[in-house]
Amino acid sequence: MNRITVLGAGTMGRGIAQVAATAGHSVVLHDLDPAALDGARAKIEKTLAGGVERGKLTPAERDRALAGIAYEADFATSLAHADFVIEAVVEKLEVKKDLFGRAEGMVGEDTVLASNTSSLPITKIAGDLARPERVIGMHFFNPVHIMSLVEVVVGRETSPSVKERTLELVSTLGKEPVVVNDAPGFASSRLGIVLGLEAMRMVEQGVASPRDIDRAMELGYRHPMGPLRLTDLVGLDVRLSIAEALSRELDGDQYRPPEILRRLVAEGKLGKKSGEGFYRWDE
Repeated sequence: MNRITVLGAGTMGRGIAQVAATAGHSVVLHDLDPAALDGARAKIEKTLAGGVERGKLTPAERDRALAGIAYEADFATSLAHADFVIEAVVEKLEVKKDLFGRAEGMVGEDTVLASNTSSLPITKIAGDLARPERVIGMHFFNPVHIMSLVEVVVGRETSPSVKERTLELVSTLGKEPVVVNDAPGFASSRLGIVLGLEAMRMVEQGVASPRDIDRAMELGYRHPMGPLRLTDLVGLDVRLSIAEALSRELDGDQYRPPEILRRLVAEGKLGKKSGEGFYRWDE
């Protein structure tokens, strides 16, 4: 059993906390906003209850998972005794660097600092730390309790022992790891964003409706979910942030955010979390 601290109680943070607790680990979920913690607790309880209803969990497993998560607003307290710290905060490099910079002096010598970033360079996140070798990427996918992949991203300074410990943790969570070296967009985001952005351009050009574009990929290529519905689930603001980051790091128009994406984000249409994106989610 590992003692895991998850920083950030948003969609990804609460999902990671839930999966880790369900696997039997001791979890502390941290957020500076007590309301965010209350919301995360309610959503975790609802998701686990749904798992029992569908026969995916027993009531005893649900109760064990619920008992395995502590909710903590104090930063230092949340880090005490952690074996792994997994950050799942906003996708901004300086925010993540600052977070790990503050955490580094509050954790043990052997604590792994893992980032759930979907596109930011692990080497840059670790660049200002005294011990960058303990930083690694653990890119989970939404919804965390359903998606089986974890992209393990090895930074330039990441030590082999941290890599092996992370792979062991991923295995205990019942997930499948893929290992990639640190590069812009890693493997999944670099490929996935190109497909998603091209689907948006097709909507802009009137090629087909979002639903028909998605069905083409689901039925023709056996994708479990089309690129536009997936964008709504991930969040249009998140997709825009990834596209802008890759556009800065890599050459090629394929990473340039289309106008429809910028417009929808500006209008607050961020996908499922706001009720509307390429689809309406309140119907």
